[in-house]
Amino acid sequence: MAIIQVEDLHKHYQVAEREPGMMAALRSLVRRKTRAVKAVDGISFTIEPGEIVGFLGPNGAGKTTTLKMLSGLLHPTGGTVRVLGHEPFRRERAYLSRITLVMGQRNQLWWDIPAADSYDLNRAIYSIPPDEYRRTLAELTELLELGDLIQKPVRNLSLGERMKCEIAGALLHRPQVLFLDEPTIGLDVSAQRRIREFLLEYNRRYNASIMLTSHYMADVEALCERVLVINQGQIIFAGALDDLAARYHTHKTIVVKAGEHSLPENGHLAAFGEIIERNDDGVSLRVPRADVTTVMGRILAELDVTDVSIADPPIEIAIERIFESTKHAAPA
Repeated sequence: MAIIQVEDLHKHYQVAEREPGMMAALRSLVRRKTRAVKAVDGISFTIEPGEIVGFLGPNGAGKTTTLKMLSGLLHPTGGTVRVLGHEPFRRERAYLSRITLVMGQRNQLWWDIPAADSYDLNRAIYSIPPDEYRRTLAELTELLELGDLIQKPVRNLSLGERMKCEIAGALLHRPQVLFLDEPTIGLDVSAQRRIREFLLEYNRRYNASIMLTSHYMADVEALCERVLVINQGQIIFAGALDDLAARYHTHKTIVVKAGEHSLPENGHLAAFGEIIERNDDGVSLRVPRADVTTVMGRILAELDVTDVSIADPPIEIAIERIFESTKHAAPA
């Protein structure tokens, strides 16, 4: 049975508008002009137990609004949504004790006290038995390599250290469903990798379902086998990450290494494909997917090379192509 079931979910807002200037301000006191904003416009999807799903889209696409509805912070305008058999907007204790929402740009820890004190408050809020709380905190401290960080005032922590403490605080009650909104935003490469490794381990240990938004495609590629792509409030792609790349990557990149040998002039190399980059070590060529096998055979037969490799372009390119292919058809 699906952990998350969403059908024809909507969230519409009425946003006030006015022109600049004193007269416009005075007129707005009498007759306020508004326009409807369809933040989420009829989306449907399911997520299975233990699944990690990427939720992708540009800024303003409706990702955070959707997560807020799924976690119970917002009441939907229309449609149905059930998570763990509950309707989130009812905010039942039995539901809230089994989910968590982590927002990379929001703090849940008290700024001027150690994270450990905030954790103790969470223990009381969730009625976690003391023995279970100590075991869980020790486990999270080990997995996230927190060490003595939880004893320092939060204001004295770096962004990466604070984010690790935020995640630990959000998981003290061992939730079954994690809604993660940009959990690695602003972190360096090393901190991002450690948080990804932790999330994979948490998923493995507790069979937790995770819904992740991130603008870092490395997060998505490392964690998610399936993705939902949303734009202007509507889901425009739902499927395996590999299928997304196969459908929207019309070309592949062939990297030719020459080592000490010299490659022909660009005019000759252009016969194999579009030259993306050339340096002293070799050349990168953009080749249509259908021609890759033929071009590889010609390169090996005609050029003196030391190494040849084939790669898909970055997944960001496929995401951009999805947006380009739907922007004219998407609702205003």
